[in-house]
Amino acid sequence: MTKKYPITPAGLYVPPTAIGFADAQGDLALVTYEAPLPVSLIDSGMIAVNPPEPLADIITEDLVAGPFEPLKNVPIHLQLSGEWQGTVALERSTDGGTTRQGLTVGGMAWASFTGNVNEPVWEESEAGATFWLNISLTSGTLSYRLSQ
Repeated sequence: MTKKYPITPAGLYVPPTAIGFADAQGDLALVTYEAPLPVSLIDSGMIAVNPPEPLADIITEDLVAGPFEPLKNVPIHLQLSGEWQGTVALERSTDGGTTRQGLTVGGMAWASFTGNVNEPVWEESEAGATFWLNISLTSGTLSYRLSQ
């Protein structure tokens, strides 16, 4: 085996160090020339240089707010605050909002809220998908913000 990058230590002792990652089986795999560190290349759509305008307002009645067209592969953040009662569901559409579907994870409903939140809720990988907030208030004032 030929050394691609010969290193000559300045002293007699060199502490061994290695970089590794979890392979497909979940075992440690050392980074080598034949097994480089797995990385993802990014495109300009993944860099939040110009994120979309947030979808935000303060309301006191039912509303379907949208569309929000996120950048690909960047977390979508939802903030709900105020003194309110009701339900806010994040919905996804691939046809401009004509058909909206609630989000699921593992077949279970996801991103439906009955109280204040401040958290990332989704990360979209399909260009052109839009998001909507389906808000059903029974009382109070809700401040919402969907952003990246």
